[in-house]
Amino acid sequence: MSINGLWKKKRIWVIPVYGFFYMAAFVFLENNSSAKLHMIHSVIDDQIPFCEYFIIPYLMWFLYITCVICYFAFGKRSSKEYYQLLVSLGTGMTVFIITCFVYPNGQALRPELTGDGIFIKLVEMLYHMDTPTNVLPSMHVFCSSACWLALYEHTRGRIEKQKDNRKLKQQKAGLAGAGVLTAAIILSTVFLKQHSVIDVASAVLLNIICYQLYYKIIPLRYKKRVLSGEREESVSYF
Repeated sequence: MSINGLWKKKRIWVIPVYGFFYMAAFVFLENNSSAKLHMIHSVIDDQIPFCEYFIIPYLMWFLYITCVICYFAFGKRSSKEYYQLLVSLGTGMTVFIITCFVYPNGQALRPELTGDGIFIKLVEMLYHMDTPTNVLPSMHVFCSSACWLALYEHTRGRIEKQKDNRKLKQQKAGLAGAGVLTAAIILSTVFLKQHSVIDVASAVLLNIICYQLYYKIIPLRYKKRVLSGEREESVSYF
């Protein structure tokens, strides 16, 4: 499919347009943090040690999210799968912006860094660039798990139709690898003291809601309407 075709059919213009407004809103929140921040903390956070090596999966998040979005946007994937991922991500990111606007939040979990190793230097750079504010819910957790769920649904559909054992193993291995990376990214948020477990739990809960809504409830409603005798073209999916 040509770029023009993708532009019209999958409306890939939504990605840069929403991305611009999201970043503008995020920068506004970062630069206008309220003096009365609600500090996010759990006793569990105090039991989790700092580990600078988790900077690797934490930074890999940016490449992971980009690759998954491009996979569904530019690959030969169905528009349905593309929109499910896009709307899930958009919902979570919008909820995050609204939450931080009406409930200014932050954390004070970061330790004093010592040493001059490469991993410590990378964490120092991260701390310098990313303020410990606007942390609830964690977008690292939400977006990475949303992307994995999109890959899971896509791979599950392919596995059901796949008869080639070699390709079947490759698809399962790819999904498992993405799952390991997703888990490492989630863990990195607490081991780097970027987020509280409360941020993580709220992101997981938000993801469960989005998954049920966009992958279960709406598709089932769509299917019922089609089976009821309505023309498929007249039934709005999203």
